[in-house]
Formats: sequence, structure tokens, C-alpha cells
Amino acid sequence: MPSESNHIVSAFDEDLRQMDNFIAEMGGLAEHQFADSIKALIARDSELAERVIGNDHRIDELEHLVDAHTISMLALRQPMADDLRVVITALRIASLIERIGDYAKNISKRTVAITQTPPVGPSRTISRMGVVVQGMIKTVLDAYLQRDADLAEDVRQRDEEVDALHTSLFRELLTYMMEDPRSISACTHLLFVAKNIERIGDHATNIAENVYFLVHGKLPEEPRPKGDESSYTVIGGDD
Repeated sequence: MPSESNHIVSAFDEDLRQMDNFIAEMGGLAEHQFADSIKALIARDSELAERVIGNDHRIDELEHLVDAHTISMLALRQPMADDLRVVITALRIASLIERIGDYAKNISKRTVAITQTPPVGPSRTISRMGVVVQGMIKTVLDAYLQRDADLAEDVRQRDEEVDALHTSLFRELLTYMMEDPRSISACTHLLFVAKNIERIGDHATNIAENVYFLVHGKLPEEPRPKGDESSYTVIGGDD
């Protein structure tokens, strides 16, 4: 007959599996929402953008489930040491995934406005940023579920590419606006879209650092590589 101690361990393991299931579902939805937001932007598809906006509530609901599940685990299981680290990390990651969903929704809101203006801007760079960031989201979710710190580190390194693309896109959009003032409205929305994509990359990197913490019990010692120079970018008349 199983001892009470074995029963408690088994129940806690099941709680952890349920937590991973919540995170996996949240992450899959956020990845899908982000992919659809970029697809809607490139295709100027306002109907798809509206669906992304409307579907955001499911990610919010799952975050609430993670919160409730975490509170229950802390109260009933009173995890210590490594087990406590697992619970806290899951809570942090759920919050970051929820923010990714919010940014995907924001991109779609901008897309609805952009579809009401003439086509402008470098869609190829935005599409490339989207592909890189979507790959980061998928990889970091795999890293979490597999408890793979090396995979998480790969995501951290990719953030520099996203920053560089954001800086390039920022310069391109400023140039468009200088050359054709009629493009200012659409390009302004695209500037916000580009920043939202860059922020999603940052959140994927934050998740990666939490995975590293989960595996090693400490944050990475090396600072994450950064390449975003958009804050210092100026387009002058002589450029």
C-alpha cells in the first residue's frame, strides 16, 4: 500500500504536469496569435486582425488558471528549494506569455488602422522580424518544457538580431516619412508595430533567462547581447 509520503509526491508531480500543460497551451496560443498578427499586417487583412484581437481573452483566462493553480500549490504542497523554484518560474513565464499575447493584439489594432491608409513601408523587414521572433517563441517554449538551458541560451543570442532589424526598420520608416509626408500616418503605426515585435523578442528572451534560472538556480552571468540603436537614430538632410 502506498505511503502518505508517496501519495503527496505523486500529487505534487501531477500538479507540476498540469502547470506545464497550462504553460504549453498559453505559449502555443501566443505563438499562433503573433503569427496571425504578422500575417494580417503583411496581407492588410483587417478581418484576420480583428480575430486576433477577439481571441486574446483565452490567453488571459489561462494566465488566471496558472495564478489559481500556483496559489493552490503553494498553500497545499508548501514546496521548498527546487520545487519552489519550479512554481515561481512557471508563474513568471505565464505573465511574460500573457504580455506577448497583448503585444500581438496591439499589432492587430495597428493593422486595422493601417489597412485604411495607402500601402507604404518596408514589409519585407517586418516579415523577417516576425519570422525570427516567432522562432524565438517556439524555441523558448520547447526549452521550458524540456528544461533545456542550452536551448534557452540560443534564444538569448537571437535577440541581438531582432534589435538590429528593429534599428534598420526604424531608419527606413523615418526615411519614408521624410520623403513623403503623406506616409506619416501609416509609418507612425508601423513604428509602433516594429516596437511591439521587438518587445515580444525581449519577452521571449526574458522567458529564456527564467528557463536558465529554473535549470541552474541562478540567472545567466553574461549580459544579454543588445543591438537596438533606434533610440539614437537621427535621419539628417545630408544622409
